Amino acid sequence: MLGGGCLRRAGFGALLLAGVAMAGMMPGPALAQAESREGLYLQNQILQLRQELELMRRGAPAAPQLPPPGRGGVAAGGGELVAQLLDRVGALEDEVRRQRGLAEQAEFRNRTLQQQVEKLQGDMEYRFNQMESRGAAAGTAPPAGRAGGGQPGPVSPPVAAPAVPPGQPTAPAPRTPEVALREGQVALDRRDYATAEAAAREVLAARAPTRAQDAGILLGDALMGKRDYQNAALAYDDAYRRSRASGRAAEAMVGLANAFNGFNAKREACQTLDDLRAQFPRIPASLAERVGQARQRAGCR
Repeated sequence: MLGGGCLRRAGFGALLLAGVAMAGMMPGPALAQAESREGLYLQNQILQLRQELELMRRGAPAAPQLPPPGRGGVAAGGGELVAQLLDRVGALEDEVRRQRGLAEQAEFRNRTLQQQVEKLQGDMEYRFNQMESRGAAAGTAPPAGRAGGGQPGPVSPPVAAPAVPPGQPTAPAPRTPEVALREGQVALDRRDYATAEAAAREVLAARAPTRAQDAGILLGDALMGKRDYQNAALAYDDAYRRSRASGRAAEAMVGLANAFNGFNAKREACQTLDDLRAQFPRIPASLAERVGQARQRAGCR
């Protein structure tokens, strides 16, 4: 486990799953409306505190919250109140960011569930159509051993399946995970993100443990190309957790930071890059260049 940063990344997937439970318990519009009201209230509180803080800096008369002057005078009481106001402003800003994150996660989860329902509906309609077509074909086929006009006709002997001639190519065997990953990488290079994503999911579905991390990184790269940043973050995080000491774990962390940057989670991106530097102090030059670019995009210190 990598400290607070890894907890943030590991908790990211759980936070998105928590959005599903929230979306199931209360409708999407009602949730968004409630979070909008709470966010508006918090923003009003922040504005009020900023106004009070500005009055304190200008030396305006103390508000009702000012303590009675002691030995330190008004300046000492004002300094204490400024510190309290700053703490309250920071707490309210954190709460606003948390509420915005919850709203974005709930919206993303609702959109994902809608896509899954539409896909399931399409699959069911396709299967029903196939069943109906097979039933219709079976109903129109004439009985065996009957000729036209209902008279019994000669029964034809069963026809054996034709043997495959020597040298004739047989049906192609399913491709191995290595072949699927190689073809998926070629598709990614030519920006065919859908084909690359399908190849990565094929390897993950085959449950090939030795190539699962490579498939997870390929899946994250394909989703980044499709600008599906939140699912890309999940793919990179899963690839990292599969083997945290492997040679590609650092690459998965860079992808995770870029995915965080994609949906404007700058603080999480910087924390991920800090954890990467602590866990992998020596990385290849090409990867170090990507780390520098990610830190620049996130505005890390």
